[in-house]
Amino acid sequence: MSKKDKNNTTAHEQVDEQILDNNEVSSDDTRTVEEQLNESLALEKDKFLRLFAEFENYKRRTAKERNELFKTASQDVMVALLPILDDFDRAYTEISKTKEKDLLKGVELIKNKLKNTLESKGLELIDLRTGDEFNADNHEAITQVPAPNEALKGKIIDVIEKGYKLGDKIIRFPKVVIGQ
Repeated sequence: MSKKDKNNTTAHEQVDEQILDNNEVSSDDTRTVEEQLNESLALEKDKFLRLFAEFENYKRRTAKERNELFKTASQDVMVALLPILDDFDRAYTEISKTKEKDLLKGVELIKNKLKNTLESKGLELIDLRTGDEFNADNHEAITQVPAPNEALKGKIIDVIEKGYKLGDKIIRFPKVVIGQ
């Protein structure tokens, strides 16, 4: 057999296979055109609904992140002002030991004005008292001292530095002394 005859035979076999494949597809595909279109439409609707839901989730997530950013945008300024608030507390304590009541009143007015302004921007004092339970997630232990009595073991004995929250986020942990 010549090369030409072999190529013709191979070409005819390939054409025959394609015809058989087409016949198999058409015999398997007994659905009507309308059913095929309905199925295609259902698939496209599903894709659209999933894409729409994903976009809605994206919008909600970005809106939530933006709100959180606005809430904590002033965090750096607040953290920078906390030592000043602490200085006012120390000044008030020291001036209250003197007889200068007018000076005490002036320091108190300035401190309250600063404190109220910061509170209006979302700053909150973390309220702690002697005897409160120590929690390593919310407090920073500076040192441990022997507890004066059994009831204060593992509890807060003294607050060295006040802690503050901005919204739900702690921006400065309270520094405490705990009983051992």
